[in-house]
Amino acid sequence: MQIKNRQFWIAALIAFFLDQITKYWVLQSFQLRQTRPLIEGVFHFTYVRNYGAAFNILDGQVDSLKWLSLFVSLGLVGLAVFAPELEFWERLGYGFILGGAMGNGIDRFVLGYVVDFLDFRLINFPVFNFADVFINIGIACLLIGSFQKNPTTNRRSR
Repeated sequence: MQIKNRQFWIAALIAFFLDQITKYWVLQSFQLRQTRPLIEGVFHFTYVRNYGAAFNILDGQVDSLKWLSLFVSLGLVGLAVFAPELEFWERLGYGFILGGAMGNGIDRFVLGYVVDFLDFRLINFPVFNFADVFINIGIACLLIGSFQKNPTTNRRSR
């Protein structure tokens, strides 16, 4: 049996499991706000709780955001199941976005917050996680795909 949009499902599973495995490691290995430098002053693992969205946007809106994560995830699953075969970059992009949305959504439903731990200090960037990384990779894939599409012509049938 051929699975439709196979790369979509593979990308989603890789993103989801990598995100959840690393968050489990952080929860088992770190105390809240504990930091471990990988490159001192540049990149650290720092465990923080995010009660908002990316970069703490909508801080404290966990209830709204958990439902948004669920609806986005269901919409993307519906797209992969019911839409025609997606283009390659769309399959990867939407799959990575689904994996990231599910990863952060699970955190919101189970924990009431999102586990963040990737801490780039060199540029004073907000702490984030692999779900955020995969959502951004997914957006980049969709942008690449949009530049590779052939423009359609509007010709009238005669």
